[in-house]
Amino acid sequence: MTITIPQFKLVAILEGISFLLLLGVAMPLKYVWGFAEATKVIGMVHGLLFIAYVIMVILIREQLKWNIKTTLLALIASVLPFGPFVVDRKLLK
Repeated sequence: MTITIPQFKLVAILEGISFLLLLGVAMPLKYVWGFAEATKVIGMVHGLLFIAYVIMVILIREQLKWNIKTTLLALIASVLPFGPFVVDRKLLK
Protein backbone atom coordinates (compact mmCIF):
# COMPACT_ATOMS: atom_id res chain seq x y z
CA MET A 1 0.00 0.00 0.00
CA THR A 2 1.38 3.37 -1.00
CA ILE A 3 0.80 6.41 1.17
CA THR A 4 1.36 9.88 -0.26
CA ILE A 5 2.88 12.72 1.71
CA PRO A 6 -0.31 14.85 1.43
CA GLN A 7 -2.36 11.94 2.81
CA PHE A 8 0.06 11.55 5.71
CA LYS A 9 0.06 15.31 6.38
CA LEU A 10 -3.73 15.34 6.48
CA VAL A 11 -3.90 12.46 8.96
CA ALA A 12 -1.13 14.03 11.09
CA ILE A 13 -2.95 17.37 11.28
CA LEU A 14 -6.32 15.72 12.00
CA GLU A 15 -4.75 13.52 14.69
CA GLY A 16 -3.15 16.57 16.31
CA ILE A 17 -6.42 18.51 16.25
CA SER A 18 -8.37 15.58 17.66
CA PHE A 19 -5.87 15.20 20.50
CA LEU A 20 -6.12 18.89 21.38
CA LEU A 21 -9.93 18.71 21.23
CA LEU A 22 -9.86 15.68 23.51
CA LEU A 23 -7.62 17.40 26.05
CA GLY A 24 -8.95 20.94 25.77
CA VAL A 25 -12.67 20.45 25.15
CA ALA A 26 -13.89 16.92 25.86
CA MET A 27 -12.02 16.36 29.13
CA PRO A 28 -13.24 19.64 30.71
CA LEU A 29 -16.77 18.89 29.49
CA LYS A 30 -16.60 15.50 31.19
CA TYR A 31 -14.90 16.41 34.44
CA VAL A 32 -16.17 19.95 35.01
CA TRP A 33 -19.68 19.76 33.60
CA GLY A 34 -20.37 16.01 33.77
CA PHE A 35 -20.91 15.62 30.01
CA ALA A 36 -19.21 12.21 29.52
CA GLU A 37 -20.49 11.73 25.96
CA ALA A 38 -17.95 14.28 24.69
CA THR A 39 -15.02 12.06 25.60
CA LYS A 40 -16.71 9.03 24.07
CA VAL A 41 -17.19 10.67 20.68
CA ILE A 42 -13.97 12.69 20.45
CA GLY A 43 -12.02 9.87 22.10
CA MET A 44 -13.15 7.37 19.49
CA VAL A 45 -12.33 9.71 16.61
CA HIS A 46 -8.94 10.47 18.14
CA GLY A 47 -8.25 6.76 18.68
CA LEU A 48 -8.95 5.93 15.05
CA LEU A 49 -6.80 8.83 13.84
CA PHE A 50 -4.01 7.82 16.23
CA ILE A 51 -4.00 4.27 14.85
CA ALA A 52 -4.05 5.61 11.27
CA TYR A 53 -1.13 7.95 12.07
CA VAL A 54 1.00 5.17 13.55
CA ILE A 55 0.31 2.86 10.61
CA MET A 56 1.08 5.65 8.15
CA VAL A 57 4.39 6.44 9.87
CA ILE A 58 5.41 2.82 9.47
CA LEU A 59 4.30 2.72 5.83
CA ILE A 60 5.81 6.04 4.76
CA ARG A 61 9.19 5.76 6.53
CA GLU A 62 10.81 3.89 3.66
CA GLN A 63 9.44 6.26 1.06
CA LEU A 64 10.87 9.25 2.95
CA LYS A 65 14.06 7.31 3.79
CA TRP A 66 13.69 7.91 7.51
CA ASN A 67 16.20 6.22 9.77
CA ILE A 68 15.09 4.53 12.99
CA LYS A 69 15.68 7.69 15.06
CA THR A 70 13.46 9.83 12.83
CA THR A 71 10.79 7.12 12.76
CA LEU A 72 10.81 6.87 16.55
CA LEU A 73 10.58 10.65 16.88
CA ALA A 74 7.56 10.68 14.56
CA LEU A 75 5.95 7.92 16.64
CA ILE A 76 6.70 9.65 19.95
CA ALA A 77 5.22 12.86 18.54
CA SER A 78 1.87 11.11 18.27
CA VAL A 79 1.50 11.03 22.06
CA LEU A 80 2.51 14.65 22.66
CA PRO A 81 0.19 17.63 22.32
CA PHE A 82 1.25 19.53 19.19
CA GLY A 83 3.59 16.66 18.27
CA PRO A 84 2.00 15.87 14.89
CA PHE A 85 2.23 19.57 13.98
CA VAL A 86 5.97 19.46 14.67
CA VAL A 87 6.31 16.37 12.47
CA ASP A 88 4.44 18.16 9.70
CA ARG A 89 6.64 21.24 10.01
CA LYS A 90 10.04 19.63 10.60
CA LEU A 91 9.99 16.22 8.90
CA LEU A 92 7.66 16.79 5.96
CA LYS A 93 9.14 19.99 4.49
